[in-house]
Amino acid sequence: MASTACFLHHHALSSATSTRSLPSQRHVSNIKPTQLIVRASQKNSAVDDETINNGAAAVSRRFALTVLIGAAAIANVFGKPKTNTDFLPYNGKGFKVLIPSKWNPSKEVEYPGQVLRYEDNFDATSNISVMVTPTDKKSITDYGSPEEFLSKVDYLLGKQAYFGKTDSEGGFDSDAVATANILETSTPEIGGKQYYYLTVLTRTADGDEGGKHQLITATVADGKLYICKAQAGDKRWFKGARKFVESAASSFNVA
Repeated sequence: MASTACFLHHHALSSATSTRSLPSQRHVSNIKPTQLIVRASQKNSAVDDETINNGAAAVSRRFALTVLIGAAAIANVFGKPKTNTDFLPYNGKGFKVLIPSKWNPSKEVEYPGQVLRYEDNFDATSNISVMVTPTDKKSITDYGSPEEFLSKVDYLLGKQAYFGKTDSEGGFDSDAVATANILETSTPEIGGKQYYYLTVLTRTADGDEGGKHQLITATVADGKLYICKAQAGDKRWFKGARKFVESAASSFNVA
């Protein structure tokens, strides 16, 4: 009996020991899968980080490329300021003026002191002249008002083509073959110098242009009277010549 009891007690102890050891074994076996899961998660996390980094880099490259393309497009749209090819700068002795690019130099001399003359390729009526003559005036205002100045240089308005007797017709006074109407005057100051600017419409009895628009710019500098006169026939004036005549006359300035 004692032997049997001892066996039972030993078996019970063994069983108890075995029974108590089972949770420990289960715990150990449960740790390993958990560790594997953690490692897998860390590995997947590393892959995800790399993917994110690669994606971010790709987005960054795409953004940079987009910016470059946009900048190139803007540069292409706006680009450099376009050069005005309608006019060519002319630097004369003591003066500057813009000449319509399609006008050619002319050797014809119409006025005293003429130093420059250009005319339209297709119509010599459209032309520009610059005259420089000595003067004892200190300023253009010494000639009086713009109208008074014009009366002293009225030779600029052209010559009469007929000096005989005429009857009043076509808007002309009796015995007159030409009229001149001042349409506009101004007295701008440019670079410390006073200028006179006049727009005159002249008509002649034998004219075929319906009259001439004559723009006169004048100033005095260093004992010299500078005059720029640009003109176009009335018909061409309203067909595009106005732009060239006005721009040329207003561009004239004395150094």
